[in-house]
Amino acid sequence: MKKSAYLFLFFFICMATEVLLAKTITICKDCPIKTLSEGIETAAEYDTLRVKKGTYKEYNILVDKPLTIIGENFPVIDGEDKGEIIRIVSDQVTLDGLFLINVGTSYTTDYAAIRVVKSEYFDIRNIVLEKLFFGIYLEKSNNGRVYHNKIIGDAVDEYNSGNGIQLWYCKNVVVERNIIQHVRDGIYLEFSDNISIKDNTSTDNLRYGLHFMFSNDDIYTNNTFENNGAGVAVMFSKRIKMLGNTFRKNWGTAAFGMLLKEINDAEIIGNTFEENTIGINIEGSNRIMYKNNSFIQNGWAIKILGACYTNTFTLNNFLYNSFDISYNSKLNDNVFNKNYWSSYTGYDLDKNGMGDVPYRPVKLFSYIVNKTPETIVLLRSLFMDVIDFSEKVSPVFTPDNLLDSSPLMKQIP
Repeated sequence: MKKSAYLFLFFFICMATEVLLAKTITICKDCPIKTLSEGIETAAEYDTLRVKKGTYKEYNILVDKPLTIIGENFPVIDGEDKGEIIRIVSDQVTLDGLFLINVGTSYTTDYAAIRVVKSEYFDIRNIVLEKLFFGIYLEKSNNGRVYHNKIIGDAVDEYNSGNGIQLWYCKNVVVERNIIQHVRDGIYLEFSDNISIKDNTSTDNLRYGLHFMFSNDDIYTNNTFENNGAGVAVMFSKRIKMLGNTFRKNWGTAAFGMLLKEINDAEIIGNTFEENTIGINIEGSNRIMYKNNSFIQNGWAIKILGACYTNTFTLNNFLYNSFDISYNSKLNDNVFNKNYWSSYTGYDLDKNGMGDVPYRPVKLFSYIVNKTPETIVLLRSLFMDVIDFSEKVSPVFTPDNLLDSSPLMKQIP
C-alpha cells in the first residue's frame, strides 16, 4: 500500500475515533453550563450541545470547532440589539432548532443573526429569525445547506435593512424550503456558483424576492416570489436555470416579475408570471430558451429593451396580458414559435392545432407607450385599436419578422 493511502487511512481512523468519543452537553438555566458561549468553550470537537427551552441573552457567539448545536422547543437567543448573534468559523457545524431575535443594526457593519465564514460542510436548519438586520450570511463558505428556516424581518427602509439569506463568494450550497418575509432582498447572491435554490417562499420584501449578480451555473426550482417591491433581479450571470418558479403580484412603476440583465446561455422553463407590472424585463441577454412558461394578466408579459439576440420563445402561454411583447428595436434576431396567444384571432383550416395566419405579438400602442408613458390612459380606447390594426397591416415601427408563424390554437396545459 502506498504511503499516501496509509496517511489517508490514519486520518480517517482519527476522525472516526473523535466522532465516536463525542459527548452531549446540556445547556439550561439550572445546568452547570448556563450559556451557549460557555458550552462551546467547554465542548470538544464533534460534541453535541443541547440547548433547553428558555431565553438566553447572548451575542457575538463564536463557533470555532466542529459541533452540533440543537435547540429543544426553540430556545430564544436574544442578541439585545448589540451586534451579531452567532458566527461560525469552523467546518462541520450544524445549527438546528433555535429562535434568534434582536440582531444589532449598524450603518457600517452588516450584523447577521448567523454568519458563516470560510467554512465547509455546514448545515443550518429549522431556525426561526425575527427582529433582524441580516438573517443568514454565508461568506466564502462552500458545500453547505440552509434548510427549512423562517426569516421574518421588520424592514421599513432599504438603507437600514439587510437581506434574509445572503451568499458572497460561495460554491455548492443548497438553499431549500425557507420562508423569507419583510427584509430588503429575500435571497441575495454575489459571486456564488453552483448554488441550488429550491422550494423557497420569498414574499413581501422591500426590494427583491431574489437578487443575484456575477453568479454562474445556479439553478432555481419551484420557488415563489410574490408581492415584492421590484420582483426578482438576475444580472451579469451565465448558464442559469430557472424551472417551475412562480412570480406573482409584483406591482409598481419600477416593478417586474423578473429582470434579466446581461444573462447568457440560460433556461427559463415552466415558470408562471402572474399579475406583475412586467412579467420579464429583458436587457442585453442572449441565447436563452423560454419554454413552457405562462404569462397571465400582466401589464407587459415580456419587455425586450434591446441587445437581445438568438433567444427562443416556444410553447409558452400568453393569457390576457395588456401587452404580450414590447420591443424597442426595428431589428429582430429572436424566434417566437408555437406559443399560445389569448388575443390571437386566426383560424386553423387544416386542423393541425396551429393557426394558418401568423401572429404579430408587438402592438404599435406598446411602442407608443414606451416612448410616451402618459398615453397609457388610452389603453382601452378605440384609438388604440385603430393604430394597432394599421401596424398589423403594414408594419413600420415594429420588426417585420417578429411574429409567431405557428401560433397554437389551444392553451398549453
